[in-house]
Amino acid sequence: MRQFNAVDVIRAKRDRQALGVDQIDWVVDAYTRGEVAEEQMSALAMAIYLNGMTGDEIAAWTAAMIRSGETLSLASTRPTVDKHSTGGVGDKITLPLAPLVAACGAAVPQLSGRGLGHTGGTLDKLEAIPGWRAALSTDEIRAQLDSVGAVVCAATAGLAPADKKLYALRDVTGTVESIPLIASSIMSKKIAEGADALVLDVKFGSGAFMKTVADARDLASALVSIGVAHGVRTSALLTDMSVPLGRAVGNAVEVAESVEVLRGGGPADVVELTVALAREMLSLAGLSDVDPAAVLSSGRAYETWARMIRAQGGDPDAPLPRPTHVHVVPAPASGALTRLDAYAVGVAAWRLGAGRARKEDAVQAAAGVLCLAKPGEPVVEGEPLLELHTDTPDAVAGALAALAGAFEVGDSAPERTLVLETVRG
Repeated sequence: MRQFNAVDVIRAKRDRQALGVDQIDWVVDAYTRGEVAEEQMSALAMAIYLNGMTGDEIAAWTAAMIRSGETLSLASTRPTVDKHSTGGVGDKITLPLAPLVAACGAAVPQLSGRGLGHTGGTLDKLEAIPGWRAALSTDEIRAQLDSVGAVVCAATAGLAPADKKLYALRDVTGTVESIPLIASSIMSKKIAEGADALVLDVKFGSGAFMKTVADARDLASALVSIGVAHGVRTSALLTDMSVPLGRAVGNAVEVAESVEVLRGGGPADVVELTVALAREMLSLAGLSDVDPAAVLSSGRAYETWARMIRAQGGDPDAPLPRPTHVHVVPAPASGALTRLDAYAVGVAAWRLGAGRARKEDAVQAAAGVLCLAKPGEPVVEGEPLLELHTDTPDAVAGALAALAGAFEVGDSAPERTLVLETVRG
């Protein structure tokens, strides 16, 4: 492989030049091996964030990330279909969705990640379940797909190791929201894992990394194009993230809410999005004749959930962690809650201990926020509006500062469309 100088590559992108395939191959490989230092890749990531990448650059960067490690073959007796969300506040959808789609007849190899910025991580949430383990070998993943139909776990150590390093770096360098880096990160892992089909939940709004519908549509198009080019049946749903999904934001509290959904209850928006994504996944898997809403209400998805958790060492019946400190935020007035800003709630949960300030930080299983009212629902002045959960009471002040101006009370709330449109290849 041709050798380059890291500073020259950084300068090229800083000066808005398109990087060549050889430059991209070298810098991704050298960073994976430790030849390019963290501070150098931080500078390059910021240059990419500020100046973007062409379609050819994104394709080359994605291919280099895939080549940095192994590729899996997760062939099953069932059609395999995966889902990925670009991240949101209260976005626990993977937890009910994977067992639901498995209960409908597909195999769901869901290789998930940790918390990123103000958004939660699926693995962090599931680790609130006593005994549950995220790290599985490839053989264990295949065996669980055959026996249960669903697995939610960490990516294997050899899968796109360049992305594993860069993913953590982006979280602490202010470069999370870059469309080229998001697209290549997501698709390098998803293509390397070898599923037959992929559905993407691309979010927009205050609590999403893509703040506007236009940016979300651009990202969705980039993701779908990469998937189709690699022979993966791919589609994307554009979904609203201006309001937290459900009522629970955090780790253990989101697991509890997911179990409610799997038992046939739970918040209407979580159920709506879970079923919408399930329908799209089943369609790509050739199982469009199965009704996921009926399967969810029947309890079969919960049975699959319990088997999935037990298969990974967890106890689905064990009590979930509870916080040592709860702070109640009262409603400022009586009327209808008209706004509850997703980003502010996400930052509050992060400051309470549900997320990370540095990539080395641990998270608190019991930390988070409970939204006791959602926009459109009535509130009474002085009555509880939010509950702040934490094991570090000193963190409450920072969470309250994040929530300043995050909610409003008026006469009525505007209608909200959760799933805006679908982008297909």
